[in-house]
Amino acid sequence: MEQEVYSMPRIGDLAPHFEAVTTQGTIKFPDDYQGKWIILFSHPADFTPVCTSEFMTFATLESQFKELNCQLVGLSVDGLYSHIAWLRTIKEKIEYRGMKNVEVTFPLIEDITMTVAKRYGMIQPGESNTKAVRAVFFIDPVGKIRAIIYYPLSLGRNFDELLRVLMALQTADAFSIATPADWRPGDDVIVPTAGSCGVAKDRMEGKESGVTCHDWFFCTKPIPKDEIMKKIKK
Repeated sequence: MEQEVYSMPRIGDLAPHFEAVTTQGTIKFPDDYQGKWIILFSHPADFTPVCTSEFMTFATLESQFKELNCQLVGLSVDGLYSHIAWLRTIKEKIEYRGMKNVEVTFPLIEDITMTVAKRYGMIQPGESNTKAVRAVFFIDPVGKIRAIIYYPLSLGRNFDELLRVLMALQTADAFSIATPADWRPGDDVIVPTAGSCGVAKDRMEGKESGVTCHDWFFCTKPIPKDEIMKKIKK
């Protein structure tokens, strides 16, 4: 039988559709979350230590993601009953970095056939043929993929960075700007590059209020953190 081949989705593509069984019932993805941002993330296996630390952290931070109008959806190639048993173990037995009695309420997809994992490029043979790498897809409210991060099996994710990426994407959309290296809400943002010699000249001469130009093509302006959070919080 010929094996179905999928091309890996890219930034700017619409998120591939699928229907799946999860720990929160059957979902149609991404249709069920239309109007929300989504973080779809994969993990290699249930009952593994790195994944356990990540799920506890995701669950602990879930309210912060919700405030940013973002739905978390997890995936691994284990089965539903394994998922349920693992999440119960996390809640009833695991204490880590001050986190305990942690209940995971976001959906965790069963993907024994690896159909979804393959469709999203989560199975990478150079790392493993039988486990999904730690992929993270940021999907916007119209179902478009806006950012992708891949981690190897051995490396736990940085959750400050996941929140930062989400807020940066939302801020860029809300204010039509770009964000510089290491940007966090409240830091100066980058304004669009001047589209004409006249605008560039005005900026360099300080005629554009509130804008600081480091050169004609690199200009920044402040946006207060509270103004950003008011726009991007649910």
